Amino acid sequence: MKLQPILIVLTLVNLGLFTWQLTGARTADAASGDGIIRGRGIEILDANGIMRAQIKVEPANADYVMPDGTKGYPETVIFRLITSDGKPRVKITTSEEASGLMLLGDSDTTHTILQADRKETSLKLRNSETVEEILKP
Repeated sequence: MKLQPILIVLTLVNLGLFTWQLTGARTADAASGDGIIRGRGIEILDANGIMRAQIKVEPANADYVMPDGTKGYPETVIFRLITSDGKPRVKITTSEEASGLMLLGDSDTTHTILQADRKETSLKLRNSETVEEILKP
């Protein structure tokens, strides 16, 4: 059996694959090449695989009952910064109706909420002893 024809064929196949690799289409490149990442959400994990930051769009929910008793929740974009124990401590939200910034302390009762809701703004301060103050212009 002559080995030379097999070696020539393998060399041509390798050369073809190499050429295709250099000039072939790249499906993993960004669609527009402008450096923008597009997706439905982003989650950042720490070295232990625990989510530490999240950006996502929460869909509208007509059945949700708000703390003030009103019903319905609009589509909302939310950014969360999360501690190593899995608790969100910073939240920034926005929707067509309102925007807000929430800073949480060591419990959910200790918090600061800066909010712009429709045509009203407020700053709510609450400590762990349930002492609360709301500032409105």
